[in-house]
Amino acid sequence: MSIKNILITHSGSAGFPSGVGHATKIAAKHDAWLTAVYGSTSSYFEHVLGLTEELLDKLGNVRNEKIEAARAFFEEQASSAGVAERSRFVMPSEIGKLSLPEIARNFDFVVTGYQSNLPTDEFRAVNPDLMALQSGRPVLVVPNGYSTDKLGSHALVAWDGKRSAARALNDAMTILEERPRKVTILSVGASLPKMPEGTDIVTHLRRHGVDVEQVERPKGKNGIADVIQRTAAELGAKLIVMGAYEHSKFSQDLFGGVTHEVIRSSQVPVFMSH
Repeated sequence: MSIKNILITHSGSAGFPSGVGHATKIAAKHDAWLTAVYGSTSSYFEHVLGLTEELLDKLGNVRNEKIEAARAFFEEQASSAGVAERSRFVMPSEIGKLSLPEIARNFDFVVTGYQSNLPTDEFRAVNPDLMALQSGRPVLVVPNGYSTDKLGSHALVAWDGKRSAARALNDAMTILEERPRKVTILSVGASLPKMPEGTDIVTHLRRHGVDVEQVERPKGKNGIADVIQRTAAELGAKLIVMGAYEHSKFSQDLFGGVTHEVIRSSQVPVFMSH
């Protein structure tokens, strides 16, 4: 399926500009429609502190200024990329009680940044792995400050043969089939089961016309996420494709996980699906 309908979700003030800049380039390349959603209408301080009406009003004014600034930035970027006529910024008042995952289901994929940990950023800013889980749509996480003109000319696919990795790879095929593009299949740790001739993942991609190679790396003392990051840097990959967590969200939050660590520290965009 072609890319024609992209959603940008606000991930806190630090992450929004990079996501917008990257998404406008994708929209321009694919003649796609671009919608930005500012979904948070309350702050950390309102949830944690008991504030007077006067202070709540002041916070509301600050929030409205931030929303207007985000909209102005989005419209400026869309205009610069030549997609102004196919772009729209949706205000919180238009969303009402709808959740962002409910909205995201009506798009090809979601672009966001890593969820901010700063209390001064939006308290209910988008969590990218939860968005992938709850919306059923792939999510492209763009690192803060990231900018490139190559739009993922070399993609690294983290492949363990499991369901979520297969889903992510399938969701990314529209991107991976673009030419010219290099794709590296990375397996970390134990070797994958040997497949009968013509049934392996490399053959599958080559039948789609993808220029692909496969590499294996040992797990290493710092874990799988570190291997993925180091291999991406070593190969000059501009995009990481991976499945979202295979275990429960609770266990990921409690003990950490590959998905969480990769999207938190990646220097290049991460395309993931659950």
